[in-house]
Amino acid sequence: MKIPKSIQNVLESFEKLPGIGPKSAQRLTFYLLHVPQEQLETFAASLQNLKKGTVMCSVCFTVAETNPCDICSNPQRDKSTICVIEQPLDVLALEKSNTYHGTYHVLHGKIDPLNNIGPDEIYITPLINRVKANSEIKEIIIATNPTMEGEATAMYISKQLKDASVKVTRIGRGLPVGADLEYADDITLQRALEGRSEFSA
Repeated sequence: MKIPKSIQNVLESFEKLPGIGPKSAQRLTFYLLHVPQEQLETFAASLQNLKKGTVMCSVCFTVAETNPCDICSNPQRDKSTICVIEQPLDVLALEKSNTYHGTYHVLHGKIDPLNNIGPDEIYITPLINRVKANSEIKEIIIATNPTMEGEATAMYISKQLKDASVKVTRIGRGLPVGADLEYADDITLQRALEGRSEFSA
């Protein structure tokens, strides 16, 4: 049976998305066939306005509706602390925790030589310039992911800020709540032991 061209086009579009294989693309496409036309048009309009309705903040490089973003323009935020993260999604995760009240800097990636991504391909230079130009900044929290590439990125940033008068820290890493020791890898266990704190009953 020949697949109709309109279905094939949607299948191919879904398959280009990260984490979507052929089977998932088929499920999504055939699910959309059963959705009322009105909902499909709303969905299509949302996709069309995705880029039109967003801008990149010129200060922290997150994706927002305004420039500067609502975090950078908020006078209540602690401007002396910058949390360096890999992707805009990481801002949402940290904000959801409601424990961090400083500002951010989004790198939009990590140093990854195997994929030809060096320091110049992500927003490291603007971070260095931002720190050097603002004496109000006292601490840089590097919150890149605990992967080989994330560690390399953290190390590179730390070296670049060696001469700046700021404290450079790394987020604590270890065992997540609900995890079993037997399933943890060596590096996770090592980080958990290094980051141990005093226990108070």
